[in-house]
Amino acid sequence: MSEVESATTELKTQYAAQVAADLERNAKDQESIGAEVSVLQEQLLALQRDRALLVNLQQALSGESPADASPGSDETVTPAPSVPRQASAEPTPARKKKAAAPKPKKAPTKSPDTKAPTTGAKQPTLVELIRNHLGQQSQPRSSAEISTALAQAHPDRDIKPKVVRTTVEGLVAKGHVRRTKQGSSVYYTASEIAPADTSPEQKDLVTA
Repeated sequence: MSEVESATTELKTQYAAQVAADLERNAKDQESIGAEVSVLQEQLLALQRDRALLVNLQQALSGESPADASPGSDETVTPAPSVPRQASAEPTPARKKKAAAPKPKKAPTKSPDTKAPTTGAKQPTLVELIRNHLGQQSQPRSSAEISTALAQAHPDRDIKPKVVRTTVEGLVAKGHVRRTKQGSSVYYTASEIAPADTSPEQKDLVTA
């Protein structure tokens, strides 16, 4: 009986150690995937803002607006029921009221084209913030120092250290940032020769 009990205890300890290792590996995978998901979500929001700007510019250049179709539809639908139901002496005042109604509806057509460009251009991406911050530094900075500096400079944004670390590593892979090691610590500096970006869309694709 003693040999059987010792064998079962050994199996239990082996299984417990294996389960603990699997749990630790699972937690690490969740952290890395969660950081990548947050980076992709921020890139998606930036692309949505850029698309809204492009749609508004396209409508402004083509001369089309969503409010132009509403006055025409009101004019075609309302005259039909008014003519047979009213007497022969009343059509003239009814037509005058309908002709004057569409005029105030044309005024709001200018508002969407003027308000849209001012909202989306104020929010820089995380890639732009990191590159601008490293470009202003004379000494290498760690990912923790970069995240704390950006969080203090932009308190309205939720800047997480894990997201900053993965974004900086993506910039290193693209040649925008240089990575150096000092002992067990990793530091980052802006690359002296960085590829030129001409549009916010190309800057957003650095971490893709």
